[in-house]
Amino acid sequence: MSASCPASPRALSLDAALARLLEQAPTPSTSEPVALAAALGRVLAAPLRSPLAVPHWDHSAMDGYALRHADLAAADGWLPIGQRITAGTVGAPLAPGSAARIFTGAPVPEGADTVVMQEQCERDGERVRIPPESKAGGNIRRAGEDFTAGTEVIAAGTRLGPQHLGLAASLGLAELMVRPRLRVAIGASGDELVAPGAPLGPGQIYDSNRLTLGAMLTALGCEVIDLGRIPDDLEATCATLARGADAADLVIASGGVSVGEEDHVRPAVERIGTLALHQVAIRPGKPVAFGRIGDTPFFGSPGNPVSLFVTCALLVRPLVLRMQGVGGDLAPRRRRLPAAFAWPRPDKRREFHRARLVEDDSGQPRVEVFASRSSASLRSLVWADGLVDLAPGVAIAPGDPVEFIPFTELLH
Repeated sequence: MSASCPASPRALSLDAALARLLEQAPTPSTSEPVALAAALGRVLAAPLRSPLAVPHWDHSAMDGYALRHADLAAADGWLPIGQRITAGTVGAPLAPGSAARIFTGAPVPEGADTVVMQEQCERDGERVRIPPESKAGGNIRRAGEDFTAGTEVIAAGTRLGPQHLGLAASLGLAELMVRPRLRVAIGASGDELVAPGAPLGPGQIYDSNRLTLGAMLTALGCEVIDLGRIPDDLEATCATLARGADAADLVIASGGVSVGEEDHVRPAVERIGTLALHQVAIRPGKPVAFGRIGDTPFFGSPGNPVSLFVTCALLVRPLVLRMQGVGGDLAPRRRRLPAAFAWPRPDKRREFHRARLVEDDSGQPRVEVFASRSSASLRSLVWADGLVDLAPGVAIAPGDPVEFIPFTELLH
């Protein structure tokens, strides 16, 4: 353990900052119907209850033969084949002392209580020998075995994935009631920013933040409203943020939230709204801001691209999910794995460094980190496949356990 100075008293811990964001996040109160094919990624507004039992009727789980198990003893296992039942057809009641050729998914005929798979049977023309040791009641999926009519099958607040849409389709539903898409207005502060594709002038850089931020929000199912570049001017910043607040459910700006003379986003929010949070004790990403412009929540991220990515993954993602009506625990799942690196000089703040998984000589996963701690290196995000959560003031030696958060847990 190395000694370190405490973080600034103005900076909230990540957990405290996230709790404050979620406490103040407005949750949706309206809903709208959408066609099932258009519901991917949307948030279910009310619990989905099944209108029918699943399975709807007893059906065969195998290709084989349906029979009365009691008939086997008297026939020494040999039974005449009285009918053939395919999926999508309904057979006649099973004649006593007979078997029915049946296929997977086909309704079990009235009177049958067992299905024996075809590989266990011996067929001779229009009769079949069923092994006498066949289990009574086998290979039949009973009506209501999965759930009965009225059962809640998808909880309200669920972000709908392909599996949810498949389940809804299996119940015959053509549309679902979901929350409206969250509208998020985004802008990037800085006179030095130039749109990709345009020529660079002296001292200018390409604006990557709006593209990164917009893509992260789109992946979360948001409708993105692009406010463009926000000039380094207080009046222009106030006007741009106010325009975003009028058009959207949430406003996010990158850059301009620190304390420099040309950082105008924070004073703009304080002039036209209220600021509830400024500075979080993490690296990268300490200078963040959260507040309101009128009734519209506002989030400000640092301008360095890695800081933007990290603060959006850790703070904006759960804020957006809560505002969309997603319920339950919003924390990303982690993996506790041994470090493949040394960390002799820990920061006084909790650090989220770019990391990826590698295999050691025995094929076990370990966590390695990017060589540079620079928050300007977008290449590090492409190199990485997650973040490692490093506690403040704690040195790490190779082999020590660390907490790894995959990007797959932070970007959806």
